Amino acid sequence: MLEITPLLTKHSAGSSEEEPLYLQLYDHIKTEIRGGRISAGSRLPSQRRLALHLSVSRNTVDSAYQQLLSEGYLYSEPRRGLFVAELPDLKTQPHTLSEDAKTSAQVRQPAPVGPDSHAMANRMIPAEKNRFSSAASETPSAKYDFRNGSVDARHFPYRLWRQFSISMLSADNARLLQYGHPQGELELRRQIADYLYQSRGVHSSAEQIVIGAGTQWLLDILCRLLGRDTLYGMEEPGYPRVRTIFEDCGRPPAAIRLDDSGVRIDELLRSGAQAVYVTPSHQFPTGIVMPVSRRLELIEWAKTHGGTIIEDDYDSEFRYEGRPIPSLHSLDHHGNTVYLGTFSKSLMPSVRIGYLVLPDKLMDVYRRRGHHYKQTASRMDQHTLTMFMQSGEWARHLNRMRNLYKKRYTALHAAIRSHMGTRMRVIGASSGLHLLLEPNNGMTEQELIASAEQAGVRVYPVEEFHMNRPEQAQARVLLGYAGLSEEEIGEGIKRLAEAWR
Repeated sequence: MLEITPLLTKHSAGSSEEEPLYLQLYDHIKTEIRGGRISAGSRLPSQRRLALHLSVSRNTVDSAYQQLLSEGYLYSEPRRGLFVAELPDLKTQPHTLSEDAKTSAQVRQPAPVGPDSHAMANRMIPAEKNRFSSAASETPSAKYDFRNGSVDARHFPYRLWRQFSISMLSADNARLLQYGHPQGELELRRQIADYLYQSRGVHSSAEQIVIGAGTQWLLDILCRLLGRDTLYGMEEPGYPRVRTIFEDCGRPPAAIRLDDSGVRIDELLRSGAQAVYVTPSHQFPTGIVMPVSRRLELIEWAKTHGGTIIEDDYDSEFRYEGRPIPSLHSLDHHGNTVYLGTFSKSLMPSVRIGYLVLPDKLMDVYRRRGHHYKQTASRMDQHTLTMFMQSGEWARHLNRMRNLYKKRYTALHAAIRSHMGTRMRVIGASSGLHLLLEPNNGMTEQELIASAEQAGVRVYPVEEFHMNRPEQAQARVLLGYAGLSEEEIGEGIKRLAEAWR
């Protein structure tokens, strides 16, 4: 089922400067229908579902829906819901998307999806640095391992994935054994374009999407498109692996410090960076969610200074509190934002499929050089994923995992309150699959980690995520909780509380 994520602005009492929320929602849906981006026959979310998604009252959604019904944009089917009507004038309206995107926007049953898709595969943690050494393989596993990047493999739909894989192979399609299109399989790119629009408001066509075997390969291509002499800005703290990729591109990245809203624009300006890599939906590792005001400042920086924003919409599909914030890409009307996503957390890390959404100016560069690039993602995995998405099973799986992880998020917070109380500061916990703990007990990060290990619990330092960490920085540790059950989370936190007394 379609999800709708407009930018809604609450107005203060007595203010007449901004429209009521229901009119803003009505205008957004009407504009999307008239633009052909919500196609005829699409089923709209229920009032309850959309109200929860947007953190508004059901009355707000009901008022918007009733207005759309009265104007003929929607029609109702008993016991089924509200659907977008076929409007004659839309057939003659110019479409803002390409012919390829038009084809994929024919009447279909959109899948129920949540905020984007994107999580970076196998985020580097300090424990991974020596994972290829013999010593690393001998490290005993902790009973309760709060490893970031883990997913719950127990709830993966093995039977369905196997069914689609067999179906794909039983077709005796010799074409699958050949090299694929450099940008990836066309139908998968169409599915991704639909998904990104429905979940994150990203307007794109299949021609703008480049598929590859994970973030590292895609960022390497992006570096080539932007030029080897480009200076990149990176969030400080941020991903060591991405930092290494930018260093390999030719120049060490500039560290851009954060405040409570994310990357500081004044620091970005001083750095002289020409492109900046950000994780606005759930900054890694701090968990900061970049507000709309800072997103607009960042977009203005790119417009004014000819910069490029690389938006890694990491963890956006797992949000537990508050109203969803539109992606940077959906807010940027100047074509300066590259959108980056993977299926590593929303599906499984072993499916090495990621994607870039390139703005027109970079797409032109890619087309000139595209014959130099070979597709690195398995064609068979791409076709299996395509069938998984087309069937609606992908959306159902994502919703199940979102509900499962929310229960674990709730269990984690309850355990922290119960066993640690006010002694523990929790950072970046409103979304995503990890958080930071900051104990106020005088222990260093290494002491926290060592004492936790002795208690059978593995947590991870944040030191490696910094380029320029202050010497007297407060000790913090990172906990990922997606791979643990609610019971394991509770027992793990209990042991941490005892170890850190």
